[in-house]
Formats: sequence, C-alpha cells, structure tokens
Amino acid sequence: MPRSRTLPAELDPSARQLAMRLRRLKEHSELTMRQLAVKTGYSAKSWERYLGGTSLPPREAVEALARITGTDPVPLLALHEIAVDCRDDRRARPAAGQQDEQRERKQEQPAGPTTPHPGPPAAATAHTPPRATEPAPGRFPHLALTAGIAALAVALSAALLLMLRLDDEVGRAAVTASPRTTEASPPPSYTCRVARVDGLWSAGINQGRNTEIDYGATGPDVAEAQCLLRRAGISPGGIDGMFGPLTLRAVKTFQGRAGLTVDGMLGPHSWKALRG
Repeated sequence: MPRSRTLPAELDPSARQLAMRLRRLKEHSELTMRQLAVKTGYSAKSWERYLGGTSLPPREAVEALARITGTDPVPLLALHEIAVDCRDDRRARPAAGQQDEQRERKQEQPAGPTTPHPGPPAAATAHTPPRATEPAPGRFPHLALTAGIAALAVALSAALLLMLRLDDEVGRAAVTASPRTTEASPPPSYTCRVARVDGLWSAGINQGRNTEIDYGATGPDVAEAQCLLRRAGISPGGIDGMFGPLTLRAVKTFQGRAGLTVDGMLGPHSWKALRG
C-alpha cells in the first residue's frame, strides 16, 4: 500500500489512530504485503483494507502483526477494543432511528374506515362518553420519543469523550511502562565486539547461538549475523537487528561466495561458514 494514501475522512479517531500505528509497524518492518500475508495468515487484500482504514482488522490480526514486529500488543489491543465499541455504536444508532421512525408512522396513521355496526338502543348509547374528549393519538408518545432521542445523543457523546480520554491514558502508560512498544522509542542498539571464541568468530551479541532466521526476523540473532557479515567484508546496512532488504542481499552475497545454497536464509550451514 503506498505510504501517501490518506485514510478515509469519515474514520472515527480511535480507528484512525489504530490504522496509523499499524502502518508504522508495517513500514518499520520493511515487509511487503505478500510477506505480511504469509507471516500473519491474513491475505494481502485484507491488509490493504486494514491499513487503508476501510475495514477494522480483527483482534487476531493485530496480535499477529505485533508478534512478527516484536511489539507489545497490549496498547494496540486496547486501542482496537475502543475502535470496535465506536463501530458498534455507529451501527446501533441508525437501527434505533429506523425503529423510532416506524413507530412514529404507525402512531400518526389515521384510523381506517370502519364498517357501521347495528347500534344499541338509544337508552344504551346515551351513556357512552363522546370520543371527542380523548387526547389526540400519538401526541404524548411523540414528545417522549423526542426526549429519549436527545438523551441518547447526549449519552453517546459523553461515552465517546470518555473513550478518547481512555485512549490518551493508555498511550501515556505505554510510553512510561514499556518503551519498546512505542513508535517514539528508538530501536535497540547493538555493538559489534567481533572476536575468536573457541576457534569460532563471535560478535558477542547472541551468546553464540545459531538460530535459523530469515527475512523479516528481528532481534539479537539478526544483529549477530549483521556483525559477522560486516567482518566478512559484506555490508548488511546498519547493525539494527532487523532482517530487511539490505541484510537479505548481504546474506545471499555471502552464500554465493561460500558456495552455499543462495536462499537468503541463515541456517546451520550459513552460520557455520560465518563463524568459521
């Protein structure tokens, strides 16, 4: 999805903020839509709708994106829950309006023509109270309905303000409690301390693990591989612990030089050649 594409103007604030946070996670991971679909189980078309603001993602999709980007899902899920509540309120509002309108129409419809029935004797009809003194049908229910709609509008406005305030508090708590989950937090920094340990090269970042990693992975295992690629004379870009396009190109170049299968994945053979 192009980064310049704007979100729909009618999007409510909570859904807009959720879409913007998911966009930043996707852009920071440098994953394509196809790779995002493979790693999360949701199609590329679905992600285009989620990130474009035309469809609210399910809770599981938000958790999957947070997992593959190494992000704490709690603030995202709190924001998602608020967005779902706002969406449900908007859906319930037109339905209630239609029911009220139908009720008003029924109350305001004039009574249909009646078939005359044989009247009772004059003596009996003399005691029947005149119908003209009854209140006009639908007058008082209409006033009560109007008052109810006004009260409902005030309640919904107050609920929306409360949810927006809750969202701000959740965001501030996420900044203070979990720095690695916010977009403003800097990515973790890694320092290469390349040395020979027991006859093998090590950068001193992942305790000598040879974990299998591929495109889209993050963390110290990626940073260790980036340091060893740089030691081999191949630039992986920055030592940021993110397996992005530059790191992928460096891995394939190294595999080609080492006579290994060029698949862009760091498995046991590639790690052995890097540390050898």
